[in-house]
Amino acid sequence: MQQAIVISGFGGQGTLFAGMVLAYAGMDHGKHVTWIPSYGPEMRGGTANATVIVRDEEIGSPVVRYPDAAVVLNNPSMEKYEPLIKAGGVLVANISLVSAPSHRPDITCVPVPASDVATQLGDVRVANMVALGALAKATKILPVEAIVQALQDHLPERKRYLLEPNRQAVQEGAQIAERGEWASQRISE
Repeated sequence: MQQAIVISGFGGQGTLFAGMVLAYAGMDHGKHVTWIPSYGPEMRGGTANATVIVRDEEIGSPVVRYPDAAVVLNNPSMEKYEPLIKAGGVLVANISLVSAPSHRPDITCVPVPASDVATQLGDVRVANMVALGALAKATKILPVEAIVQALQDHLPERKRYLLEPNRQAVQEGAQIAERGEWASQRISE
């Protein structure tokens, strides 16, 4: 089993951190992983993405041209990565900020109001974890509990106060995906 995931959004949305958490969860779960961050010179406010590969065996190359899944947290990320997802893949879209619909009938689109849910949880910065929870549940790349455990084991000490909101965000995103509210709908036209 190998899954290649791209997580993309504006700098400051936690895309690199979400990718890192996914990579740690994979490592801690006995998988081989790669994590490649990419961001523009602006960092905060510019574009940022992380590519993560999770595989049962060694990974030959960390380069991904066509991911199995993508998490898009804003419109520019949707425009860039939605066309690249492999047929049969999964697109998790933050419909709080992504207004463009997916027009791909050959992928599963999981619209998640990640920023809205994060705001309801008290911190918009955890929108990345809402989306990551939905990704874990929709793709079954790793158990949701592995994502939560990776947060607990690897969240830097200076950010420990965000552990509980991040944990709640992952759980809420997973619940949204599990409820399958997205199964019969597309991103709003």
